[in-house]
Amino acid sequence: MLQIVQQAVSPIFLKIEQLDEEKYGYLLVAPVFLVLSVLAFYPLLRTLFFSFHDDSLTGVSPIGEFAGLDNYVQLVTGQMNVILSYPFLSLQEPFSSALPVTLLITGVSVAVGTIMGLGMAIILNKEFRGRALARTIVILPWSIPIVIQGMMFYLLFQPSISFLVEPLASLGIFSGNPLVSSQDSTLIIILIDIWRKIPFIALIIMAGLASINQNLYDVAKVAGASKWQQFRYITLPLVKPVLFIGMIFYTISSMKVYGIVEASAGCSTVPTLTCLVVSTFRQQRWPTASAIAFLSALIIAVVVMVYVLRFREARE
Repeated sequence: MLQIVQQAVSPIFLKIEQLDEEKYGYLLVAPVFLVLSVLAFYPLLRTLFFSFHDDSLTGVSPIGEFAGLDNYVQLVTGQMNVILSYPFLSLQEPFSSALPVTLLITGVSVAVGTIMGLGMAIILNKEFRGRALARTIVILPWSIPIVIQGMMFYLLFQPSISFLVEPLASLGIFSGNPLVSSQDSTLIIILIDIWRKIPFIALIIMAGLASINQNLYDVAKVAGASKWQQFRYITLPLVKPVLFIGMIFYTISSMKVYGIVEASAGCSTVPTLTCLVVSTFRQQRWPTASAIAFLSALIIAVVVMVYVLRFREARE
């Protein structure tokens, strides 16, 4: 029996060994692609299928009649705002519509968080007493569950409890109750997102810093290069590939922000794309929720593509 199996399998292994590197690489990736097709691509295509239909409020079927691109057109033009908890896009009231708020949170958080994470990674990469303890402490914000993070900042900016609200309000930074103001709450969400993402981006950058040959810095010192010149011409170019990867994951995570919003200020105060998908889904408007979800995924894909193109330009 064993010989029969060996005779049947050996020609297959022989053909695999004769493949070139490119085809062999595709063969190794094929199982992962199949798993992703089942777990990711199929739900995405199913969501796209739902988004081409009208909402069905009869309860007989989860979707109504075929509507083509009507849901997408109505979302972008604001015609569907009357049935949504808050607009998908409203330039007149940007702090009350999902897309501008999400892009604002993502843009500010990624820019500030990446710069701070880079600085933190450079500091933690130095040799100093207690570095292991410092690295452990830095990871803590990232390890705390999202709901607990949101509750911590909720209590921190609750006027009846917190000692920070009154001094910040006297300085004109926040209002008397920042958790009920859309602008103040958006700033708080940005602070939370930066606070919880800095350890993540710092760890990724530290991995890139560890791979840099330290002899390059010794040569630069002998040549009389300043600290800034060493950073500009050695550290930044060599860590840039890892930095781009970290920023991609950072951006995707910030675009999907939901837990910290719901646990702190609430989706009604800080409307994000994910909040809008969840609220519309709870209304059992599944095709509309599918259209919002697919638009969100498309926006994220465009942003990631921009990162990839910028990464290619940086390498060339």
